[in-house]
Amino acid sequence: MTDVAETTRASRLGSVLEARHIGWSAPLLLWLASRAFSSLLLGSMYMVATAAGWPFASYRRDPSFFTFSGSWDASFYRIIAEQGYPTTIPVDDAGHVLPNAWAFLPVFPWLARTVMPVVGGSFWVAGVLVASLAGAGACVVLYRLVRSVRDDRAARWATALFAFGPTGFLLQVAYAESLFLLLLFGALLALVRRRYWVIAPLGIVAAFTKPGVLALAVALSVHLVVRWAQDPSAFRWRERVAVVVTGLLVAAAGLAWPVIASAVTGRPDAYLDTELSWWVGFVGRQHFAPLTPWFTMAGTWLGPAGIALVVVVLAAAVWFWCRRDVRAVGTDVWSFTASYVLYLVAVFLPQQSLPRLLMPTAPLLGSDVFVGTRRRAVAWLVVGMCLQPVAVVLLWFLGYP
Repeated sequence: MTDVAETTRASRLGSVLEARHIGWSAPLLLWLASRAFSSLLLGSMYMVATAAGWPFASYRRDPSFFTFSGSWDASFYRIIAEQGYPTTIPVDDAGHVLPNAWAFLPVFPWLARTVMPVVGGSFWVAGVLVASLAGAGACVVLYRLVRSVRDDRAARWATALFAFGPTGFLLQVAYAESLFLLLLFGALLALVRRRYWVIAPLGIVAAFTKPGVLALAVALSVHLVVRWAQDPSAFRWRERVAVVVTGLLVAAAGLAWPVIASAVTGRPDAYLDTELSWWVGFVGRQHFAPLTPWFTMAGTWLGPAGIALVVVVLAAAVWFWCRRDVRAVGTDVWSFTASYVLYLVAVFLPQQSLPRLLMPTAPLLGSDVFVGTRRRAVAWLVVGMCLQPVAVVLLWFLGYP
């Protein structure tokens, strides 16, 4: 009898260890394979551009693969890492705010700065290193998140589609994306597992990494209502308090950066005016009003047809999130992704960077829409891999991602 019990315990322990091993090895292998693919694309484009004399997105006095991997927004992260934030907002002769570092949050450049002494003082090398390691972590946590709401098969395919997708190359360039995704996916995994106090530090750090964490606070609110309505007796008061406090902390952190920018610069609308300075090339100078940017952009470029197009796109988004196979990813993932897209519609001017900003919706890749059958999953994977070199050319050379 004792031998049988010991054998059973050993079998269970072996199963647990095997599951944990798969939880690390499968996503890391996918990450390694995807980095080989993306590095080949970026390296090839770097060599072609160098040989042909193409101008890079951001001029470098010391052109290399690492500085090439630090184009566009990375130049502002370098400024923050090396010089910090300006105490005076730069303006043009007419007094209009110019693009500046206050549009970018501090966690990624500060983390890169701590790594810089280890890699010879280069922000470009440090930024790529931090982003790549965070990308590996994001793949692991995404895998575990999808496995928690679906199964191993869906988790493997979702991670593959994420890592090999059109914007997969951004997981290794000197952007804050991969770090933000690591923190967001970690917070969502904690929410699914009902480890509410773990969400708070992850959400707060994410709030100072990239904008968008307010969607996590909304997801916590939905989780609170759903759990309370489904089974109040099983939803203990200490859990309710944890959800409410965590949600308030995350929301406060998500709203803090404009206040900090105003306090440091002495300009009440420092952050908002800085963000709007990037709109000028697309729609001219505008006053911000929530839920209008998409209509403003479409109306400016396409007139009434553009307004109609936005209505169609929003209707299609509502239809997509109402699908049964999308809702099957669970209330927590569903509410976060829907809230995050609503946040983008409310505050973001749609432009080339929209595909990058949609990356936090990656947990939806575990739905049957994308991985319902092997043939469907393979088709989406091929599409993503074919579109990634197109994205590298269009975004890294012709427009900013």
